[in-house]
Amino acid sequence: MTLIKSISGIRGTIGGLPGDNLTPLDVVKFCSAFCAVHQEKNQRKEITIIIGRDARISGEMIAQLASNTLIAMGAHVIDLGLSTTPTVEMAVVHYQAQAGIILTASHNPAQWNALKLLNEKGEFISAEMGQNVLSLAEKGVEFASVMELGKVQKQKDFDFHLGPILSMPLVKKELIAIKKLKIVVDGINSSGAIFVPLLLNALGVEEVFVINAEPTGHFAHNPEPLAEHLQETCLIVKQKNADMGIVVDPDVDRLAFIDENGELFGEEYSLVAIADYVLKYKKGNTVSNLSSTRALKDITEKHGGEYFAAAVGEVNVVEKMKQVNAVIGGEGNGGIIVPDLHYGRDALVGIALFLSHYCEMSLTMSELKNTYPQYYMGKKKVDLDPTKPSEKILAALADAHSNDNINLTDGVKIDYPDYWVHLRRSNTEPIIRIYTEAQSQSLADKMAENWIQKINDISIQ
Repeated sequence: MTLIKSISGIRGTIGGLPGDNLTPLDVVKFCSAFCAVHQEKNQRKEITIIIGRDARISGEMIAQLASNTLIAMGAHVIDLGLSTTPTVEMAVVHYQAQAGIILTASHNPAQWNALKLLNEKGEFISAEMGQNVLSLAEKGVEFASVMELGKVQKQKDFDFHLGPILSMPLVKKELIAIKKLKIVVDGINSSGAIFVPLLLNALGVEEVFVINAEPTGHFAHNPEPLAEHLQETCLIVKQKNADMGIVVDPDVDRLAFIDENGELFGEEYSLVAIADYVLKYKKGNTVSNLSSTRALKDITEKHGGEYFAAAVGEVNVVEKMKQVNAVIGGEGNGGIIVPDLHYGRDALVGIALFLSHYCEMSLTMSELKNTYPQYYMGKKKVDLDPTKPSEKILAALADAHSNDNINLTDGVKIDYPDYWVHLRRSNTEPIIRIYTEAQSQSLADKMAENWIQKINDISIQ
């Protein structure tokens, strides 16, 4: 497995040879370069860097490597321990740190881990800074002398994240408490098993039933919150006669819901429903990435706003949100970004806003879903063939469909009257992702399979 370096961070599987996987040497190499870039930017060694991790098996090892590397560079480390991606992002600002590193491979299986790199705003670093880190990592850096070594501070107080969520004007704690909700939470044996119940209890949810509750990193199922991985969770929601189920990924920046019938609400509709609620009270624009549902555009226009599409990747969505002054945005994979809190995907603020919307509407989950335009998405992937570089595959497809309504901002997206397709190389895995959306699941799936066949049929000279 080739070590993947992208705007989403440094990601790889644990074990193997340096440069091929995420090994201890690679962790030292990239953490030291990242620290050096920020030391140069701040013109001093004594900078502060926040680190936090999810519960995956390699997390503690990677955290110790990262922390000790930063100390060896002369930096001060605030270690949040077991945490969430949005918590680390907010901690950077709260502690006025110069940077942050989130140790998580997000939705990837247990053998993966990653370094997600943050700037002083608690946002993902720019492509330019990322390139500086990669270049310096290859050259090597100078470590601090013994009298210049940094220090580490362990921090377990997370009120700087939950407090601002609970005090948001659109979060209606009293209404949520009155409804006496019963909610099943799938903690996927990671940070969500701790932080989601903590939030729900603070919101006054009457009964919280947590499954996969031990944060061991031994994920009970594939951690990507897709339908094929959540069958058992859906069954438990129905068996418990719960109002809903809540599912997050290991680092709690993706959010999916399950309705009272044990059916998926649809991770695409997490953002749609929350945007509907926010736009009712705060008029403005919205942003999602090119692989997200058309339903957000429909809802935005219903409220008098304008919808904008961005390239895939949180940093791209955030950049576009700032450009168009969006009041809410995110990604169709369940990533919710609320600028009033911070510019980062945050399942916790998404849960608080969704529950406020749900309780205000006084509908069941299935009834709420039916108030939105009904689109169905196919999400497939094709493993990369070393003999067929992804760039050449996408170029060939773009050439073959140049007369269609095509967008080449990020891979190849083509809009047809009855469906759209988006093909792009993943930032986090050695695959080509294929997204389709139509007004029926059968058509979306059929079109996805058709495009897989087109990829397989391409002959690269």
